[in-house]
Amino acid sequence: MSRTRRARAAVLGALADGQFHSGSDIGAQLGTSRAAVHKTINRLVAAGVEVQRARGRGYRLPDPVEVLDEARLRAGLAGAPRYRLTVLDEVDSTSDFLLRRARHEDVHGHVCIAEAQRAGRGRRDRHWVAAPYRNLLMSLAWRFEGGPAGLTGLSLAAGVAASDTLAECGAADILLKWPNDILCRRHKLGGILVDLRGEAGGPTLVVVGIGINLDNGTMAQHIDQPWTDLRAVCVQPPGRNDLAARLAAGLLNMLERFSRFGLGGVRERWLARHADQDRPVIVEGSGRRVCGLATGIDEDGALLVRDARGAVHRIVSGELRESRR
Repeated sequence: MSRTRRARAAVLGALADGQFHSGSDIGAQLGTSRAAVHKTINRLVAAGVEVQRARGRGYRLPDPVEVLDEARLRAGLAGAPRYRLTVLDEVDSTSDFLLRRARHEDVHGHVCIAEAQRAGRGRRDRHWVAAPYRNLLMSLAWRFEGGPAGLTGLSLAAGVAASDTLAECGAADILLKWPNDILCRRHKLGGILVDLRGEAGGPTLVVVGIGINLDNGTMAQHIDQPWTDLRAVCVQPPGRNDLAARLAAGLLNMLERFSRFGLGGVRERWLARHADQDRPVIVEGSGRRVCGLATGIDEDGALLVRDARGAVHRIVSGELRESRR
């Protein structure tokens, strides 16, 4: 753990009880100066952490924060396939971090988890909004021997793995919106973004990025669609370390299975959670617009939409939304 990350984790731990603490008291507790505490607080605020200040009383957090703990994460990953773990305090994007590392080293099985992202990516160049130190921001890299053509259903398989983990953690009514949104009570709970790098004949490097809303309240004003978080939908929301370890283990196991069985091993499970099954939808992309009923997915993960004339359209990419008709 870097010095900066240790300092931030220590200050957040000192403020974890939700009470006011003076800079001098925090400094005495941590064996550092009041000026160093002030500097760390300013860095946390700059990263997007909400810290309340009151003259004569000091600092406090409006709600407790659970800092990522590498030892606890490794303990939770004990049964996962071969992996390498990197925990970062702040990064532009966990997926971009792994893609950069891949230029000069083997990143197969590398898991990257960050407390905060400056430029997290969603689909179609959207920005992924997440309150720092309160949500889950993770990417995993995996090398497949074949070309990208055989990996079209990977984001769907990742959705199944993630939804299984979330259900185990107490989130009910989990649905999957094609191709990569995770919904709870039809509000967005998380998203998946898959980056592919490789030649037609293989091998192919895949980086699976995933963001889960655990506690996103402070960022609500920046989100432009219906959303929810685990704090709102779970009677007892999981801790960040527990959720991160479970999710990483589930995704690593999924990647290993996908390399052997493809989407076929989980296609029926995806369909059981299909948010738009037999519902009217509109899909736009690749220069066309298709309206009709979403009737499922094929063996490769393409969305099937039946139009008013009965013709079934096979869609491999596009933006899906519900039709108002």
